[in-house]
Amino acid sequence: MSDSAIQPAAEVTSGLSQGQRLANMFTAPSKTFLDIKAGHRSWWLPFVIYAVLGFAFYGVVNSKVGMRQVSENQVKLSPKTEEQMAQLTPEQREQRMKISTTITQGIFLAGPIFVLLMGAVISLVLLGTINFAFGGKAKFGSVFAVWMYAMMPSCIKTILGIVVLFAGTAPDSFNIKNFAPTNLGAFMNPMDTNPGLYSFASSIDFVTIWTLALVGIGVAIVAGTKRSSGYIASFGWWALLVIGGAGIAAAFS
Repeated sequence: MSDSAIQPAAEVTSGLSQGQRLANMFTAPSKTFLDIKAGHRSWWLPFVIYAVLGFAFYGVVNSKVGMRQVSENQVKLSPKTEEQMAQLTPEQREQRMKISTTITQGIFLAGPIFVLLMGAVISLVLLGTINFAFGGKAKFGSVFAVWMYAMMPSCIKTILGIVVLFAGTAPDSFNIKNFAPTNLGAFMNPMDTNPGLYSFASSIDFVTIWTLALVGIGVAIVAGTKRSSGYIASFGWWALLVIGGAGIAAAFS
């Protein structure tokens, strides 16, 4: 057998650990996304972290504010809903509030399921956008893993929300839809601000923008496209949602 027939064995790499991937999201995100592109798509660790923090946040909200108060606060923030409630009899209002409180609590407890469903839907949208609009070659599993890791900055928002509650936020002023000072809307009074403007300001959130930037980088890497294509895919859909959300808030609040 000639020397030319002897080929060196291909180098086998085990990839990064999930802990390393998590740490890289705050220091060198491209390393995590390149590792995902190489086929290391496990995402259970960030999912567990989101679930644990979500339940911790639920526990703090329940003890410091209460699910009933959370629901009542949302009614106060919606003039149309408050008007409808005022037209009900005391018995009807109480029944409506019980249902609303149960739904609010259910959403909290089903948080991990919503994380998975939301991740699946967003990943499908991003997959179609980056592959069909920009000629990428991403796989669903890779995009889903990118999303799960790219959401790590949301942990900062959850922790800030817990800190704010322990700092003594008044229960009757707690807004579950904007619970941490990470956006412009958090520094506005929702009762005195135009609903459309408040919705838009609340969307200008540094954690959201940070997450979208990570998503853009990750999707571009796993799809093999320009980074600008990833940014357009992530921020483009976000911009549409922000504009649509502001319009709906202005029309129905």
